[in-house]
Amino acid sequence: MQPGKINYKVYQGSTFQEVLRWESETKKYALISAITKAAPCVITTTSAHQVPLNWRIRVVGAGGMKEINTTNEDAHYLATGITSNTITLNQVNSLNYTTYTSGGALEFNTPVDLTGYTAQMQIRESIDSTTVIHEMTSATNGGIDINLTDSTVSLIIPANTTRNFSFDTAVYSLELTNNTGTVIPFIAGNMTLIREVTR
Repeated sequence: MQPGKINYKVYQGSTFQEVLRWESETKKYALISAITKAAPCVITTTSAHQVPLNWRIRVVGAGGMKEINTTNEDAHYLATGITSNTITLNQVNSLNYTTYTSGGALEFNTPVDLTGYTAQMQIRESIDSTTVIHEMTSATNGGIDINLTDSTVSLIIPANTTRNFSFDTAVYSLELTNNTGTVIPFIAGNMTLIREVTR
């Protein structure tokens, strides 16, 4: 697996927190039965949709309310609220949209099952550096949280740790290990430290 590349800014003396989601290549579809003309917009599906909270979704083929359809393959909504068969789209104000008539589906990539996974991340000034500036793991120091319900990997560096950072730029990588011992490079990139003014 080719790791994703994400560059971060770390604000010295502030808590660094990032939530990551791992989408599989498998598509899933949930048929739509209703879409509200409301702010925010709420979509109802004919059965349980199994979309996690804050997951990326697309709406395809909805009749009547064609404004809601995501015709661009790279365009997505976020499921900002969920029940078993509804999804709230906080970023969508559909009050002036055409009335929904019938049909359509939610389309999303299913989350990778993170059961049995552990995670480790290190920050170094350079790839060749032998000094670890900061290390986070899901198993020991609590800097990484794997949430099986929301299918998320959360990274947390407390403010009292970032306060002691002194690098200008650094590099990091995050690896996941599954229950068979396979190590997967998940994301990597650069970190830029923004110096603290209020201290």
